[in-house]
Amino acid sequence: MSIDQTDLIILREIQKNAKITIKELSEKTGVSSTPIFERVKKLENADYIRKYQAILNPDKLGLHMLVMCYVSLRSHQSELIQQFQNDIIQINEVLECYHIAGVYDYLLKVIVSDIDAYQKFLSTKLATLGNIGQIQSNFVMNILKSEISIPL
Repeated sequence: MSIDQTDLIILREIQKNAKITIKELSEKTGVSSTPIFERVKKLENADYIRKYQAILNPDKLGLHMLVMCYVSLRSHQSELIQQFQNDIIQINEVLECYHIAGVYDYLLKVIVSDIDAYQKFLSTKLATLGNIGQIQSNFVMNILKSEISIPL
């Protein structure tokens, strides 16, 4: 499926406000509601729109510590890599996990309430996974920019 300028407007507006109505999208694009509804469904079905999600305030929920955690594996056998990946996606504190190239194998974005909670996360969750070689933790001091919107 190729997308046109109207689809790009729809995608931009949905990124800004996932609760935008079909009527509002219709007004912003100059296209009537029924075709806009159909376009949104096509964009969803073609996986241009993965999901709709609310962004919560972690501070209000007592989650004050964000940690970038680098992980190296001891062994790079495919079944051990797959096991690590299967295990890591099950850990709630891990918001994001990236398989990266370089000194480390993975970059984890971890959120917890405080340093004690992070130490508990390390000792009772991350360190219990098999095949962990090395862990390096970087504590976020201040968030200067945090965007989830893709520039269109």
